[in-house]
Amino acid sequence: MSGGDDSSANMLVEELTDAQAETELQRLTEEITHHDALYYADDAPEITDADYDALRQRNEAIEARFPGLIRPDSPSQRVGAAPSEQFAKVTHTVPMLSLGNAFSGDDVRDFVDRVRRFFKKGEANEAAFTAEPKIDGLSISLRYERGKLVLAATRGDGATGENVTANVRTIPDIPHVLSGANVPDVFEVRGEIFMRHEDFAELNAAQEAAGKQTYVNPRNTAAGSLRQLDPSVTASRKLHFFGYAWGEVSALPADTQMGVIEAMQKWGVPTNPLTRLCHTVDELITAHADFETERSALGYDIDGVVYKVDRLDLQERLGFVSRAPRWAIAHKFPAERATTILKGIEIQVGRTGSLTPVAKLEPVTVGGVVVQNATLHNEDEIARKGVRIGDTVVIQRAGDVIPQVLSVIEEKRPKDLKPFEFPKVCPACGSHAVREIHPKTGREDVVRRCTGGLICPAQAVERLKHFVSRNAYDIEGLGSKQVEAFYEEGRVMRPADIFTLEVRNARTDKPLQGKEGWGDQSVANLFAAINERRAISLDRFIYALGVRHIGETTARLLARSYGTFDALRVAMIAASDHESSAYEELNNIDGIGQVVADAIIEFFAEDHNIEVLDALLQEVTPEPFLVEETSSPVTGKTVVFTGSMERLSRSEAKVMAERYGAKVAGSVSSKTDYLVAGEAAGSKLKKAQELGVQVLSEDDWFRLVGEE
Repeated sequence: MSGGDDSSANMLVEELTDAQAETELQRLTEEITHHDALYYADDAPEITDADYDALRQRNEAIEARFPGLIRPDSPSQRVGAAPSEQFAKVTHTVPMLSLGNAFSGDDVRDFVDRVRRFFKKGEANEAAFTAEPKIDGLSISLRYERGKLVLAATRGDGATGENVTANVRTIPDIPHVLSGANVPDVFEVRGEIFMRHEDFAELNAAQEAAGKQTYVNPRNTAAGSLRQLDPSVTASRKLHFFGYAWGEVSALPADTQMGVIEAMQKWGVPTNPLTRLCHTVDELITAHADFETERSALGYDIDGVVYKVDRLDLQERLGFVSRAPRWAIAHKFPAERATTILKGIEIQVGRTGSLTPVAKLEPVTVGGVVVQNATLHNEDEIARKGVRIGDTVVIQRAGDVIPQVLSVIEEKRPKDLKPFEFPKVCPACGSHAVREIHPKTGREDVVRRCTGGLICPAQAVERLKHFVSRNAYDIEGLGSKQVEAFYEEGRVMRPADIFTLEVRNARTDKPLQGKEGWGDQSVANLFAAINERRAISLDRFIYALGVRHIGETTARLLARSYGTFDALRVAMIAASDHESSAYEELNNIDGIGQVVADAIIEFFAEDHNIEVLDALLQEVTPEPFLVEETSSPVTGKTVVFTGSMERLSRSEAKVMAERYGAKVAGSVSSKTDYLVAGEAAGSKLKKAQELGVQVLSEDDWFRLVGEE
């Protein structure tokens, strides 16, 4: 799915150089993004929980050792995937985030230590934590107004979900009205919809009796059941619900996590009775062991334990990273293993031309789930494990459908098996597939890529799919299947063709109206949806271009920093001179590293990209990025913190600055507005003084933002 030098993917984190870490973070970002879309949007994961968690764990470990290389599109900065096109979209007033993971007792101790280190005065040293079973189901948000259920939405990408209200109303566990005293005017219950083992077995028995295909596991079945277009189908599936959190509320009934959960239960919301309060790390680890022991007798799937800081005021101060709260973590259970036969290796071509091998397995049941595919990552992974078609392999899963290939059982290998030869040509277009030389390390990238570029149908189609994806142009009625069909028919070959389709359709002797499934009304609806998107926000436009390394977060950073597309374009052309102030300004944006900077500069330096871009700009208008107006004196200002703070930690300082609308940079430049210097401020203070940047003490900072 991504790039990296030939060794960095298999090296220990502590052995990586800066350059190797940078390329490895790139590979991990691309790979995790791919799997997020499969899991959250399609309910069709391609790898196991353990395999996925290992990718995230490696990404986080590298980021911890190389904080200056954290990518703005890093998996640690986001959650989930785009919502389905089947349902109306719902914007979550309070984002539905994911959780960081712990895999051992040491990880749990590190989590508790991080929580307690965050607070300068030590008031969290005696902090209590809740421990609750982590349900393996589908996250849901239930909005109650004046006690009545008015809206139900899936998590989606964390910011936008799917409206599934009609389906949720058919689930008996979920109350239509909250009862009891002190129910707030607005209360969004967050929780998990799941299917019990006995109901799953009953459903599969009915499917088998009717001669229909059986379902794979309760989690995916529950998710698919909730997303039925016919609510009566959902009603027949015997789904259940546990509430464990909340989103937007007009008032909270308690000042602790446990207190709010108890209030929800009194209002009629089902909550997990196993949830307990713990005061020490040992009590948390004991809860994990207890829940794992009870796991098989619960009657529903859990894949770990969630720990949360109990006091809500401490939760608020700890705040969030982009993807997850700092005050909670999921302690996962160990994975399950089995052996099976590797029947074949299929090569798939991605949007950036990457050739990704997918293992095709003899179906095998692991923990009650049938698995038959696995991603093999790249050709080095195949060579390292010595995988050959026909081998008996050890696989591992931890709750999902597709396993990780751990190793080969060589003593069971037939004598005539030959090593797998990774293709040197693209299976989609026949172009050479090469491993580029990384400019910093001088070594081959770990991923082999097709050199066909725009002539490669796999890349072209994937780029077009990205262009119309939910977080890019999001054109109603123009999804992945339509893009593939239009490309094969020659109707849409590049982005601009989407916006000239209506005019060309009127002139052709093979109009869309003559195709199966396309009547006059559906064609009219498509053209109307396309025309509605001729003006689009700048951050979406930048993201839609599909520049390598530019995810949603990075696109928004660029939009916020440059304001208009013309300004961005001029700056990127100027930044091609690495000695220019434009290049310095680009690199000084907090969250933009050299890899990202070089990628966007290179995009604007390619003639074929400019040709595609200019054609597109004849049809569409990127709207200027507007920053919300606030009365804060630091809104829009660039602030750098350095040295040791007395009144708040560095983490709290950054959260505070961003709350007031400031941009926090990691280094001082001519664009820096304020340097807040604590004790033992070093080189940053000296540089700020040389550049004439205004230097503030910690007390000056509090007075400036009005918190003195």
